[in-house]
Amino acid sequence: MAAKNLVIVESPAKARTLARYLGRDFQVEASVGHIVDLPKSKLGVNIEKGFVPDFHVIQGKKKIIEALRRAAKGKEQIYLASDPDREGEAIAWHIADQIGRDHHRLHRVLINEITRKAVQEAIAHPQKLDRKKFEAQIARRILDRLVGYQISPILWKKVRRGLSAGRVQSVTVRLVCEREKAVRAFVSQEYWSLSALLEGRVGPSFEARLIEWQGEKVDQKKSRIEDEAAIRKIVGALEGLPWAVSQVEKKERRRFPTPPFVTSKLQQEAARKLGFQPQRTMQIAQRLYEGVELGPEGSVGLITYMRTDSTRVSADALGEARRFIHDQYGEKYLPEKPVTYRAKKGVQDAHEAIRPTSMEYAPERVRKYLRRDAFALYSLIWERFVASQMTPALFDQTAFDIRVGEALFRATGQQLKFDGFMRLYVEGGDEAEEEKEGTLPDLAAGDLLKLLSLDPHQHFTQPPPRFTQASLIKELDEKGIGRPSTYAVILSNILDREYVVLDEKKCLVPTELGVLVTELLVNSFPDILNVEFTAGMEGILDKVEEGKEDWLKAMKRFYASFSRDLKKAEAQMRDVKREEVPTEIPCDKCGAMMVVKWGRNGEFLACPRYPECKNTKNFTRGASGEVQVADEIEVSEVCEECGRPMQLRWSKYGQFLGCSGYPECKNIRPLIKPKDLGIRCPDCQQGNLQEKKSRRRKIFYGCERYPECQFATWDRPVAEACPQCGAPILVEKVTRRAGRVRRCHNKTCDYKVQLAE
Repeated sequence: MAAKNLVIVESPAKARTLARYLGRDFQVEASVGHIVDLPKSKLGVNIEKGFVPDFHVIQGKKKIIEALRRAAKGKEQIYLASDPDREGEAIAWHIADQIGRDHHRLHRVLINEITRKAVQEAIAHPQKLDRKKFEAQIARRILDRLVGYQISPILWKKVRRGLSAGRVQSVTVRLVCEREKAVRAFVSQEYWSLSALLEGRVGPSFEARLIEWQGEKVDQKKSRIEDEAAIRKIVGALEGLPWAVSQVEKKERRRFPTPPFVTSKLQQEAARKLGFQPQRTMQIAQRLYEGVELGPEGSVGLITYMRTDSTRVSADALGEARRFIHDQYGEKYLPEKPVTYRAKKGVQDAHEAIRPTSMEYAPERVRKYLRRDAFALYSLIWERFVASQMTPALFDQTAFDIRVGEALFRATGQQLKFDGFMRLYVEGGDEAEEEKEGTLPDLAAGDLLKLLSLDPHQHFTQPPPRFTQASLIKELDEKGIGRPSTYAVILSNILDREYVVLDEKKCLVPTELGVLVTELLVNSFPDILNVEFTAGMEGILDKVEEGKEDWLKAMKRFYASFSRDLKKAEAQMRDVKREEVPTEIPCDKCGAMMVVKWGRNGEFLACPRYPECKNTKNFTRGASGEVQVADEIEVSEVCEECGRPMQLRWSKYGQFLGCSGYPECKNIRPLIKPKDLGIRCPDCQQGNLQEKKSRRRKIFYGCERYPECQFATWDRPVAEACPQCGAPILVEKVTRRAGRVRRCHNKTCDYKVQLAE
C-alpha cells in the first residue's frame, strides 16, 4: 500500500532514521542539503529592484527536485523537516517553491532530537513555514554575497586573482592580525618575586609568597619589584627577623559544574581535549544527530540538534539525567532540584542545549558501533551533560598571613573535600589549574615558623597569547561576530585561503597575504572590518527573525554606505600589483637596481627591466626592516625528464625543485621525499603513514592519502596496538621533563608508559 504522507529532510542518513520511526504511512525523502542558491558566475542580486535574489537550481539537483515532485503527487500531507534553524527554514521554503505551495497539505516540522517520541510528536504538532526566519536567512545570504562578490574583484585588480573577502571572514582575519601585531610589538619587562619555604610545629613544610612590602602591594602589575637590587634589599631587611602566623582564614569553597554544551563551547572543548578542528567537530556531531546504526536497533539519533546557543534542557531530559545520577553515583551527587542555567543576552532559545537523546545510550554501550572520533565526541557531550546536573565540588581552602617586619607573606592551599561533578567531568583550559594548590599544615594564629629558605625569582612579562582555534571561537562568540553555526566554516576558509596558518603549537598566525589584505580592507571598508559593526549586523538579523525589523529597510541602510566605500576603494585602494619599491640591491645579471614587488607567493625582488631581464630573487628583512637577498642553496641534481639542471624554487607551499628548462619542461619534485614508515594509517586503514615536514620545516607524520585522509600527528607513530583500548597504533615523544614516553594515540585512552632513554 502506498504511503499517504511525505516527509522531506536534508540528509539520507536522517531520512533512514525517520523512516523507522514513522512507519508505512510515511514516505521519507532527502533533498541532500540546499536545492537552490545564488549563481556562482555573477552577483545574483538585483540591487535596483529591492535586492531581489536570483536563486538558481544547484547543478546536479534537478533530478532530486523531480523526484520530490513525483513523491509529493497524491500525498495527503507533506511535512518539511529540514534542520530546525534559519538555514533549514530557507531550505524548507525553497522546497515548497519547487514542489508547489499547497497550503492545506504543506507543513513545517521542527525536530530537535531524532528519537521516536520527538519525531512522532513533531509530526503530530506541525507548524507553518516561518516567513520571518526565512527572511533573516535570505538577508544574511544577500549581505554575504554583496560583500564577497563586490569586494573580492577589487582585491583581484589591486593584489592578485583568486583572493576573497567576507563579511565575517575578513573581521576574523583582522582579529588574528591585530593579536599578532600586539605580540610583535610587546616589549618584555623584568620583575622579581620572593617566596619563603617555611615549617611550623606540624608538617608539612609550605611555601608563602611576598604580597606586600612597606604597605605597597607587590603582586599587581602597577607595583612589581623591578630588579634584583630591590629584591636583595628586601631579603637583607628580613634577615634574622622572627616568622610567625599572624592570621589564619579557613572557608569552604564550592565549584559549580559548567552548563551543557552550546555550539561554540562544543567546538572549543573538542579542540582543547580532542584536538579536533571545528569543522571536524561539526561533521561528527551532524552524524550523531542524524542517526548511527546500532546493530539490531537500527539507526538512532544519539544527540540533540548541534547548532544552538541555548543551555535550556527539557523537563523529560532533566528527569532522566537525575535518575541516572542517582542510580549510578548515589544521592550525595544529586542536587535537591534540577540545575538550570541563565541564558546569555540575545540567545536564540528555539533549541535545547546539545545533549544525549537518551540516558539509555551510555558511551560504553554504543562504543562498538562508533568510529573512534565519534565515540570521543559523544563521550564528551554525554559527560558534560550529566555533570551539569550533579552537585558542586567542595574544597577546604586555607590562607595564612605571615607578617615579618615591613613585609607580608601569604600562603594558600586547598584540599578537595568532595568531588561532586568533578568525578565525571572537568572543563578543559586554565580552570583546571586552580586545583594544583597543595594543602597547608594545621596551624593557628601566633604559631612560630622556621624559615628554611628565602628564594628570589626572576620573571619576564609575557606577550598576549596567539589565538588557537578554540580561543578564536571564544573571542568571536563573546564579541557577537557571526553565528556559532558558522564558526567552523569561517576558520576552515581563512586557513584554506592562507590568510592564516597554524604554527607548531597549533596557534593561528597571519600570513604576509593575510596582513596585506586586512590592511587594505581596513583602510577602504572601515565599517565592514569593524568588530562592533559586524556584531551589530547580527543583532539586526535577529530582529528580522523576531519580526522587529524589516529586512529590506535594513539592507538599504547597509548598502547606502557600503556602495560609497566600494566606489572609493575602486579609485583609491593601494595598487599592490603594480607597486615597485626601489632598493639598493643591484641585479646580478644586468646591474639595474632591483625593486620589491608582490606576487602570488608574497613579496620578492625583481629586476625593473622586465621583460628584457627576468631575474628575480627571494629576500628577507633585517631587524630594522632593510631588504637582504636570501641565501641561495646550490642544487646538484638534474632533471630526469630532460637532463637540464634542477633549480630551487619557492611557492606558497614552501621550497621545491623545478627544471631550469621551464616553461619547455615543467618537471617539479619535492625538496625532500616523504619517508614511508610502513605503518597503516589508523584513520582510513588504506594508506601508509609517512614522515613529512611542515612549511616551517618541522617533522610531522601524516597519511600518504592526504588530502583524502587528513590524519596527522607531531609524535612518532609506533606499529603496536594499545594494550588498554586496542587502538591500532601508539605514539612516542621525547621531552626534557618527561623523557621518552610512549602513549596511546586515542586521546580518550590514558595508556602511557615511560621508556628508557
